[in-house]
Amino acid sequence: MNLTPEQQELGRRNFMRVLAGTPALAALGAAAAVKGPVRGGPVRLGFIGTGGQGRVLLEQTDPRYAEVVALCDINPLQLQKADESLVKTGRQPVKHYADWKEMIQKERLEGVVIASPLFTHTDVAVGCMEAGLHVLCEKMMGIDAASCQRMGDAARRTGRVLEIGHQRYYNPIYQASYDGIVKAGLLGEVYHARLVWHRNGNWRRKADLPSPDYSAARWGYPTFDHHVNWRLYKQYSRGHMAELASHMVAITDWFFGATAESVTGSGGVFLWKDGREVPDHTYVTLDYPGGRTAVFTSIESNAFDNYYEAYYGTKGTLVLKGEIEAYLFEEGALAGAAKATGVAVAPKTGPVGSASESRAADAAGPGSGVGAAAGGGDRLAAYKYQINGFSGAVRTGAPLACGPERALGSARACIAGFDAIETRTRIEIKA
Repeated sequence: MNLTPEQQELGRRNFMRVLAGTPALAALGAAAAVKGPVRGGPVRLGFIGTGGQGRVLLEQTDPRYAEVVALCDINPLQLQKADESLVKTGRQPVKHYADWKEMIQKERLEGVVIASPLFTHTDVAVGCMEAGLHVLCEKMMGIDAASCQRMGDAARRTGRVLEIGHQRYYNPIYQASYDGIVKAGLLGEVYHARLVWHRNGNWRRKADLPSPDYSAARWGYPTFDHHVNWRLYKQYSRGHMAELASHMVAITDWFFGATAESVTGSGGVFLWKDGREVPDHTYVTLDYPGGRTAVFTSIESNAFDNYYEAYYGTKGTLVLKGEIEAYLFEEGALAGAAKATGVAVAPKTGPVGSASESRAADAAGPGSGVGAAAGGGDRLAAYKYQINGFSGAVRTGAPLACGPERALGSARACIAGFDAIETRTRIEIKA
């Protein structure tokens, strides 16, 4: 989905005109964040998992809202990098742990941020909630529907705050688009959504051994490659559906006001035949109530389209691109001479190279123009708002933007999508 600079400039003006005078305009600023420091002081947090995604969350933690007390990772090199992230953002290194159970026993924590591999999410989150801690866990909730349900049940049983890391719910661009366009009915009746995440790369990562005698077997990985590239193996991962589609399906649920009822899929390992077990090409169709359909595609052989969500209505089309741009295209005569309307908050910086990891190198910096001036030019800001919102929920009981029920609905659909590809069948999604 590519627009000319002229369309973007025209769209910037028209998008602001559409939102002018509406509460949605405020969402383009810092309204997504909790205002000011949290009553009662910063929430004392431990971080479990300090890989790329964990460090993004660590660097976006505002010390007015949350204090980083301790770090946990089975790879000591990741812990060293996490200390560097703390120093880079003006904080001091903290105590390290390899075992999360030891950390929560020894440290005086109020909550944890979990950014460990998908297959560990449920056991870690449930264990922490049962120990009395609040939890912010990276998406998805778990590797299968039963695990997701168990995590949600634990939150209800323990009364702990549980937020899932669908940061788009905290992104001002998405909030403004929902409040000012979708909820306002400017798209008319929406029957179709297109969800695209295209890349040109093998998703395989390289990493140095922490020491010559290091073994990840203690943690359930038969080889170091399984530890580093866990996303490529079905024992630990649900591939594109968990790492990429889950973000977009969560937003489609939000914009449609419903969860998917059934799913069909196809795909496989077509290009990168390197021993991986999850598809490098994924094609899934999700059916929603009322005749609505969402199609998700993710390929690792071409990056031209990059990644975006598009919602097609009887009155207009909304495109959300790269988490920092939003465009509105009006249908037919309603548009007149100006058919493209939208806002380009900041230019994209190239194809996204990895999933479930919002690296600073992939993130757009502060942009220019009205969108950036309103505070929407940095996609990483959504992570900051998310941690602020989580901290506010812990301290004041403020509502979460996502929450376990929303996260559970999209997780079920994505897990069913992965299974549909595996079985080449249509799968009904049961609540």
